[in-house]
Amino acid sequence: VLEACGACEQGLSTEELWRKVLQEVTAEELQAPLHQLGVLQAAWWLSASRLSSAAGLLRLLSSPEDLGTAHCSEQENKLLSLLKAWRVPAEEDSLPLVQSTKDLKEILCTAAAFLQGLQELEAGNFPTALSLLQEAAGGFCSKRVLAQIYTCLGCCAQRMGKPQTALQHLKRALQVDFHCLPALSHAAAVYHELGEANAELEALALLYEALGKTPQVAASPSPYFHIRTELLVHTPILSSLLRHRHPSEVKYQLAQRCLQCGRVDDAVEHYLDLLALLQEGLQQQVPLDGSSALPRIPEVFLEAASALGQAGRHQDAITVCEEVISRTTDLIPRRLRVEERLEQPECLSPGAGLAGGFLSQKKESLCCLAWRTAGYLQQGWAWAGLGQSKEAVTQFSRGCLKDIASRCVCLSVPENLLPEVEVLQKIRLISLIGRGAQLLELGRHKEALLDFQHSLQISP
Repeated sequence: VLEACGACEQGLSTEELWRKVLQEVTAEELQAPLHQLGVLQAAWWLSASRLSSAAGLLRLLSSPEDLGTAHCSEQENKLLSLLKAWRVPAEEDSLPLVQSTKDLKEILCTAAAFLQGLQELEAGNFPTALSLLQEAAGGFCSKRVLAQIYTCLGCCAQRMGKPQTALQHLKRALQVDFHCLPALSHAAAVYHELGEANAELEALALLYEALGKTPQVAASPSPYFHIRTELLVHTPILSSLLRHRHPSEVKYQLAQRCLQCGRVDDAVEHYLDLLALLQEGLQQQVPLDGSSALPRIPEVFLEAASALGQAGRHQDAITVCEEVISRTTDLIPRRLRVEERLEQPECLSPGAGLAGGFLSQKKESLCCLAWRTAGYLQQGWAWAGLGQSKEAVTQFSRGCLKDIASRCVCLSVPENLLPEVEVLQKIRLISLIGRGAQLLELGRHKEALLDFQHSLQISP
């Protein structure tokens, strides 16, 4: 445009280029094409979350009358006010447009409200976020995007402490698009918050069933609109809120919630299904980006063993624990020394990364030790459940003495290793109590008394 007008444009940024063009070019016949180009530029900037650049361009494109209209509504969002007040020049009927500027302006309004609503939600400004997301929900978008907006509205209401309102929005999301599975996932979380266990378990069961049936593929592009709201709004918080759960995560949550609610038989079935799922192929079942809600695999096995024990299936519990014990035995050093290292100087020395690696390795070794001793503890309770007190005493002894006392030497414990050491102490405590109870059953009262006294010393 500037070349056609004989003006120089070298070394200008995009914002400066637009300013110069709109100052230099006054020809009436170029106004409509410039607005068409301007709406494309605004769409590009919105897709890059450059909202201030888009607002600046709209000020340049708007007439003084339009700007006066935009200034009237002071309480309204500035970008939205400028978009709404912006009057698009009439387009020639002879020009075959793929997408009209007027339609694109409507999409920009929806995208701007959605983007800013997400920004306010991330910043914790929930009333403003709610208002902007409601504005977006009344805009021009596909059913898929509308369901996403209602899901975000539900999350916003939940964070505002309005669970019933959150459920209304999430149900509306599913009514608009029943493939919007994140809405079902968030609904389960709201029911959990409300303490409605039946509704929560029903939502999780529906989600697991839907994940098994619905292929998670990208929606086919609209045959009519080439620039759509979903192409302009793609932020980390939206990806987080709309993250699709993996079947293994949902199955684990079902199992855990059933166990916590006292539905032991249902919990056992879910845990066994989960173990089968994991054996089919862990990489297919668990996301590799660290976002999974699934705990470490030995912990899943130990929880399954706990459920089996509570269901009276003690032999199965022993078998599951043996799997954990056998797989962790070779991963634990014969003697594990846990101590605080001297503080590193602020400048990173070549050995600093190595020291961090040693600490990480010790943390992993402590985890393996905790899983192994927890396996012995579970086996102790299982043998006790079978009425085999002597075998129970043997397993409790392995849990409270053989591994923790002889393998782990704790001096001054680093803070990042404290949780693992505390878990080990709790396992030792419960193992002593369990062994004491079984010694009572065997009539070995003095030994039982010693175990109870020792456990009191550990935890007065």
